[in-house]
Amino acid sequence: MAVNRCIKYLLFFFNLLFWLSGCLILALGIYIKVSQSGNQLTSGYSGGVDLIIAIGVIIMVLGFLGCCGAIRENRCLLLLFFISLLIIFILLLAAGILGAVGSSKVDDWVKQNMEKLLPLSDQPAEVKANLESLQQELKCCGILKGAADWDTVPNSCRCNSTVSNCGSNGYYTTTCTTQLITLMKQNMKIVLGIAFAVAVLLIFGMVFSMVLYCQISRKEGATRPANA
Repeated sequence: MAVNRCIKYLLFFFNLLFWLSGCLILALGIYIKVSQSGNQLTSGYSGGVDLIIAIGVIIMVLGFLGCCGAIRENRCLLLLFFISLLIIFILLLAAGILGAVGSSKVDDWVKQNMEKLLPLSDQPAEVKANLESLQQELKCCGILKGAADWDTVPNSCRCNSTVSNCGSNGYYTTTCTTQLITLMKQNMKIVLGIAFAVAVLLIFGMVFSMVLYCQISRKEGATRPANA
């Protein structure tokens, strides 16, 4: 029995797209990581950026593995490819469940970590500089009580009256804790969206690889008696 060339090249092009998607995911993760690396405060609340980078690298490796297995009609590579996809699919499913269960704890976790910075007047100059940079970037002021968290309110808390969260005293009314929670939840949505897209690709990859694996097995089984 001959191997269905349509399935073979379909799996090859699928894995080529799989590899390209890994490159895009890796580039996205690196971009987010670099954009947040300038501030030590935000780097600790990247919210799954490292996971995005890891997923991108893994997808690139698996895409290359699947391409080689499809073109060379190598059962060992195809089986390894299938098992790897299955393991990643299970891990993504488990991570999605844990993420949904633990999403309600994000607020408390961020608040607990930000509270450690109080009182702000006792913090080193580097931490204060990072916080001021964060206030300018996220348009926020203070940790829990806004401008009241500062002994001397810095200029980074000042805002234009046309801004929606600008108080009557000329300072941002939104705290940086609130803005960080929003930032983390946005990153989590990105991670979940990528995870869902990857899960769909994994299902197609597992189906195509197993179909091709079975066809190769039948082909080799049919040729053995003839060569004997």
